[in-house]
Amino acid sequence: MDRRTVWAILIMMVIAIAPALLIKRSPPGAANAPHTTAGDSAGRVDSLAPAPAPAGPAAAADSARPAAAPTPAEPTASAAAEDTVAVTSPLYVYGVSTLGARLVSAELLRYASMAPGEKGRQAQILPPGGDLLGLTLVAGRDTVSFDRVPFTASATRLAVSGPTPLRLSATRGGVGVELTYTFHPDDYRVDVAGRLSGVGPNGGQLLVGLGPTLANTEANIDENHRDLALVTRGNDVDRNDLAKLDPAEPATLSGPFQWAALKSKYFVTGLLAGDTVGGISGATATALPDPAGKKPTAARIRVSLPVSPAGDFRYTVYAGPLQYDRLARQGHNFDDVNPYGYPGLRTLIRLFAVPVRWLLVWMHEHLLLSYGVVLIVFGLLVRVLLWPLNQKAMRANMRMQEVQPLMKDIQERHKENPQRMQQEMFKLYKEHGVNPLGGCWPMLLPMPILFALFFVFQNAIELRGTSFLWIPDLSRPDPLYIIPLAMGISMFVLTKVGQVGMEPNPQMKTMLYLMPVMMTGMFLFFPSGLNLYYTVSNIASIPQQWMLARERQRRTARVIVDVKTDRPPDSAAGGRRKRG
Repeated sequence: MDRRTVWAILIMMVIAIAPALLIKRSPPGAANAPHTTAGDSAGRVDSLAPAPAPAGPAAAADSARPAAAPTPAEPTASAAAEDTVAVTSPLYVYGVSTLGARLVSAELLRYASMAPGEKGRQAQILPPGGDLLGLTLVAGRDTVSFDRVPFTASATRLAVSGPTPLRLSATRGGVGVELTYTFHPDDYRVDVAGRLSGVGPNGGQLLVGLGPTLANTEANIDENHRDLALVTRGNDVDRNDLAKLDPAEPATLSGPFQWAALKSKYFVTGLLAGDTVGGISGATATALPDPAGKKPTAARIRVSLPVSPAGDFRYTVYAGPLQYDRLARQGHNFDDVNPYGYPGLRTLIRLFAVPVRWLLVWMHEHLLLSYGVVLIVFGLLVRVLLWPLNQKAMRANMRMQEVQPLMKDIQERHKENPQRMQQEMFKLYKEHGVNPLGGCWPMLLPMPILFALFFVFQNAIELRGTSFLWIPDLSRPDPLYIIPLAMGISMFVLTKVGQVGMEPNPQMKTMLYLMPVMMTGMFLFFPSGLNLYYTVSNIASIPQQWMLARERQRRTARVIVDVKTDRPPDSAAGGRRKRG
């Protein structure tokens, strides 16, 4: 591998991976708060990870709403007791509050919480004081908020074994609302159908709450909160990180949108527009100041849906994991809520990341292999598939090395005439069958796979909490640093073997030691699964490097013999000889 190849690889890795190390945010300052979840009966109180202060009063007009006429004071919690309807399925335990018909808890039974102090608990993705599905009607200059209005529920608890409806109804300010939440046992989807009475002849806008945040469920709170974002999809996907919102200036997003969602690293709550409402007309997000003065981790988010004079509306809510297959089954390209890579690179990375993720999951589910073994098999498979390309690339480098003396001679003879030098160089390449780029591009083909794997391991919930040997979680760094050190050693051996038979070069000697050290330092903080794949890939490449090094030695010896006997050396193109 010559210097140009090495520097091309370094530059590509810095561009694609360095932002993940450089873009850091300080830990959130919110203190741990008690968290209410829907349990087997009315509910229980658990101590969960940091949660922001509840959103402001529900009657406060949103910054994007028309000026509203005064409305009667809302009932308070003391005026009407709040009950929580526990909705239980094999996948989740949702809690629906009778105060505002809001979804106030979402405990995911197949995912453990990794937040500090929550070992052994299921992941609870909704914080206390949330307003997910809280409703506000804006009709003309009138605003009617149902956020804290007591609803009458058709059940006090539900066991979901098939599509199961929960009906809720309430009246406020002359406007009545009837809701039907339909839960499914095998999906995190909730179908919502409703009717508003007294909307008026001009219809209105229904504002649906989607905030204020998602509870922390991860050991690395900082990393999890860094991924908090409001994502919308119209013609394109638009992401607004909560940390970048300005509390003094609400973000107003104009639709129409197919969906709007609030995501963390591994979980999401999203609202998908039903076919009958004509899409989501817009959304607003107002950051809530952090008590400790840190960057925002919560926002007052409202999604706007048009309501006809008849008052009918329909939409779907998803509250669950960022599991690619499930997201795709929701329709409306909802799987785009978790795009791979950074802006500008997502299209390219997605071409590799989606198939790679599919293959890893397929091997795990159909071959019954643990994900650690899957990564080892995958690393070997990639090396086998790329063997011919690597062979071609390395032999092209050999041919370039063989004509190096002739190239230097041309450069010396025509250093005063660059145009003539270029012509002679092309002539030399043609005579000897050398392609100056032939040794570079095959070597760079594995790089998109490496980048894709980086983002797959950073975001694939299938790998979250998956252990292998001494590694407790393949999606997180190796706590003992064994795999990254093994990766660095394997890279050193691979590079050392690859330099066998080459003319001594101080720069190559520097790279022999610099590259493994630099890569080891970088990979110390990368997911251990990525380190495992890269280590296996390096080790699997050593036999090929050794075979080609031996071939290089034989070719070099033949060239030396030809020079000593004053014979023109064989051209790498085969059969042709350099003109004397």
